Amino acid sequence: MKINTSLASLPAGYLFAEVAKRVKTFSENNPDADILRLGIGDVTRPLVPAVVEALKAAAEEMGTPEGFHGYGPDFGYDFLIDAIIAGDYRSRGVDVGRDEVFISDGAKSDVGNLQELFGPDALIAVTDPVYPVYVDSNAMAGRLGAYENGKWTNLTYLPCNRENGFMPPLPDKKADVLYLCYPNNPTGTVLTKDQLRVFVDWALKNSALIVYDAAYKAFISDPAIPRSIYEIPGAKECAIECCSFSKTAGFTGTRCAYTVVPKAVVYDGVPLNRIWGRRQATKFNGVSYITQRAAAAVYTEAGRRQTQETIAYYRENARVIREGLQSAGVAVFGGVHAPYIWMKTPSDMKSWDFFDLLLTKAHVVGTPGEGFGPSGEGYFRLTAFNTHEKTKEAVQRIIRAL
Repeated sequence: MKINTSLASLPAGYLFAEVAKRVKTFSENNPDADILRLGIGDVTRPLVPAVVEALKAAAEEMGTPEGFHGYGPDFGYDFLIDAIIAGDYRSRGVDVGRDEVFISDGAKSDVGNLQELFGPDALIAVTDPVYPVYVDSNAMAGRLGAYENGKWTNLTYLPCNRENGFMPPLPDKKADVLYLCYPNNPTGTVLTKDQLRVFVDWALKNSALIVYDAAYKAFISDPAIPRSIYEIPGAKECAIECCSFSKTAGFTGTRCAYTVVPKAVVYDGVPLNRIWGRRQATKFNGVSYITQRAAAAVYTEAGRRQTQETIAYYRENARVIREGLQSAGVAVFGGVHAPYIWMKTPSDMKSWDFFDLLLTKAHVVGTPGEGFGPSGEGYFRLTAFNTHEKTKEAVQRIIRAL
């Protein structure tokens, strides 16, 4: 039996696993250190009351003969799909069909699994820096060639940096699939409708597919900034959109998300909606009834109000980080419509070196930019997902360390 050599030859470890490993080693050697974590994007605020009440009610319902639910519909219960369509799309003038929405256990799962729709020789393009799952999942499938000098030989990188205002250029060579994430992880930046339209027009002209990760759309406070790629004309013919309840409603430990695959997205004469449905029905057994009831509660009047209060809490943390570092003369980006602050390392210090500096001198954990791709070198990501008190303390520690 031969193994998948593409998987076996992946470089190093998964970014966040390496971060956890270094923190664990430091903690074991320094057991009294009070470590403040602004690294992995895990939320800290509890589930809101509306969601908790829905969880309780659904659990009690499952404990009765008449309310028990076994295997659910392959692609999600209609009550949740209808709530998503009304709350996230129709409210913004976007028409999405019930059979175009697929409920899942996480946007990470979906963006990793979507590559199964692509042929083995599909040409992939990503913004750089980028969420590692887009790259690693395609590398596992053998599409990216060899990993040499910190880059994959068959992957098109679209650099996003301070010099170009974090606006990715269009691919300068053929690309079949382009991954976009906005609000962006890791840079915390956003695209206007006009900027996003450039990529939709490119995809339509070049018969390319856009995989659009909108996991952080709830953090957008400016109504002029698109929350869905489908707000751009023509996007329903060339884009798949992944969304999540993890950061919107604190579901990182509850697990629920959804992906929209419009029927009009057709390649090689095959509707991707049909083959994604076939893939999900075969390999995925659905999200629990209890969890889907909890997710639907996010769209109630109380659920919306309460989750917005949580989002505002994290936005305030982002402001504290952004303005605190700016006051110390640090170049920072993002953190306005996203929970991530992207900072320039001092004196062009290597990002892993800066990680070690903050860990050992300030006992603060962030994420080195190099882990997000070649253009991330010299940058560092901090997250707003901690308490107000710990966030303020972490900023002061970072300033002292600098």
